[in-house]
Amino acid sequence: MASSLTKTPAGDPGTAAFFGHPRGLATLFMTEMWERFSFYGMRALLVLYLTAQVADGGLAMKAVTATALYSVYNATVYLLALPGGWFGDRVWGPRKTVAIAGGVIMAGHFLLAVPVEASFFVGLVFIAVGSGLLKANISTMVGHLYDGPQDPRRDGGFTIFYMGINIGAFLAPLTIGTVGQEVNWHLGFAMAGVGMGLGLLQFLIGTRHLSAKSSMVPSPLSAEERTAAARKVVIGVAAAALFYGTLTLTSIFTIDWVLWPLSIAGIVLPGLYFARIRRDKEVTPDEQKKMSGYIWFFIAAAIFWMIFDQSGSTMTVFAADSTSSTLFGLNFPESWFQSLNPLYVMAFAPVIAAIWLKLGRRNPSTTVKFAMGLVGIGTSFAVMMLAMAAASGGERVTPLWLATVYLIQTIAELCLSPVGLSVSTKLAPEKYAGQVMGLWFLAVTAGNCVAAITQLVVGDEVVGSTAYFGTQGALAVIAGIAFLVYRRKVIRLMGDVH
Repeated sequence: MASSLTKTPAGDPGTAAFFGHPRGLATLFMTEMWERFSFYGMRALLVLYLTAQVADGGLAMKAVTATALYSVYNATVYLLALPGGWFGDRVWGPRKTVAIAGGVIMAGHFLLAVPVEASFFVGLVFIAVGSGLLKANISTMVGHLYDGPQDPRRDGGFTIFYMGINIGAFLAPLTIGTVGQEVNWHLGFAMAGVGMGLGLLQFLIGTRHLSAKSSMVPSPLSAEERTAAARKVVIGVAAAALFYGTLTLTSIFTIDWVLWPLSIAGIVLPGLYFARIRRDKEVTPDEQKKMSGYIWFFIAAAIFWMIFDQSGSTMTVFAADSTSSTLFGLNFPESWFQSLNPLYVMAFAPVIAAIWLKLGRRNPSTTVKFAMGLVGIGTSFAVMMLAMAAASGGERVTPLWLATVYLIQTIAELCLSPVGLSVSTKLAPEKYAGQVMGLWFLAVTAGNCVAAITQLVVGDEVVGSTAYFGTQGALAVIAGIAFLVYRRKVIRLMGDVH
């Protein structure tokens, strides 16, 4: 793609070449598009495959186990973005880390394509690890293409880059989902592997157009640090192998021995990070005050993602069990519902951005936008409660119910998610600027882990019921109203940040 759009010299990322942007943006755009294509394609099939009967080629898991596994898996991907960023900063550099990550992800998808249960779960681990390595570093390389934060093309470049994410996420369920459900599950997973392979090939061919900064290791480990890090990894892996090996040999092991520890860790880890920052004497009192304000945003975001990320779990189960797969005479597989959110994002993101710009000084504050996002996501589950009630007695409801839910969730996402990234950079102490961005991703982890624990505790009879959707929806709406009521307190803690 890049070579067809420009004749600028190779290795000159500062020269406009791709829609007025550095030539390397085409490489990163296509790499991310194909990576997201592979990830969202696999994700669209995951719960459907886990819950499908053995006779239909699935694993015949209970819905509660499958949805909890999905939530924990989603949480783990964002959790691993932290060590992924660390590898880019201290071991391999962003460029090498992304290349290795692409290979690991591709291998993971092809492991899913092997019709052996053990291979499937090993493949999920590969994809989670590779996604964590890639997620933190590819965005960094986009930033490297520009002449510092003040480059006027920078925001536009990230907008184009994120469009690639949504294009990949939109196309994946329509193609991989269709093949996986209508032809063969494992062939669908193999298609995801081919998609990541195309992304990796694009990256390796176009890597010469990236900034030289992307090949550098910003803060390389010393020999002593490298030895200490390797020792900790070996000890950790050995301890885990011993623990789970013992469980397996004594026939005690079940999937719950994985789901519960990871769910608890995903909630505890953010707390430890906040405690570390608060204990650090190098963080000024003003920065400590701002971090106290940031906790409000973190908790709000965790509640938001707890509901939003169930699009691929409880809502997919509802699509498979209780929703008609015919609309206006067109029959389609349930995985297609997963394309609605990226489609809505591409359609409405420019509209929402234009509205904020048009409002000018009347533009809602960050706290109000967060409150709007929480109320919106809670409202979406109120609609899900009504849809579930309409489907009582075994009735299959119109797909317009889920189309409406996804629309409400997307509008809520556009209110909360972009400003969440922004407020994270503004409230972070100088010493912890990068790590607070990691904390923002941990809000996704914490929310998904709370969802997983909730699903495991309430059980199969409650998960996906009207009470389940109604309770969580009410919690989010109440949290949004509380955020709005106490916004002046939060604003005071934010200090000079607006």
